[in-house]
Amino acid sequence: MTARRFPPMLFCLVWLVLLGACQPDPHTAQGTAELFLDAHYVRIDLPTAKAYCAGFARNRVEEEIRLTEGLTIDATTRQPRVYYELLEETPRGESSVSFLYKADFDVDGAGRFTKNIVLTLRNEAEGWRVVNYREYD
Repeated sequence: MTARRFPPMLFCLVWLVLLGACQPDPHTAQGTAELFLDAHYVRIDLPTAKAYCAGFARNRVEEEIRLTEGLTIDATTRQPRVYYELLEETPRGESSVSFLYKADFDVDGAGRFTKNIVLTLRNEAEGWRVVNYREYD
């Protein structure tokens, strides 16, 4: 009896489908919140984070971009490793919701610290957008 091999193309297709299933869904409030967290806190990519924002949050990210002009974040920059988990979801009517996340920041040479991050999202014409965010210990 001979063993059956998985055709390489089929293996790649299955792998891509599984990989895609791990990504947050930008069409949901929680998916948008986590795409924002990934961009803003994990990758420190403020222009991408801004794309998930509206209103006050968008203004705040624009100000962060202005304040960090001229600074380069690349492979040589010492960046924290960030791990976050959803603690609480609070609906605020049909078109608004808040999420409370616990985020752990692991900084080489500086240890680990935890922040709580509250994101408020609103369903707008272009989809779910972060309209406010704040951090606290």
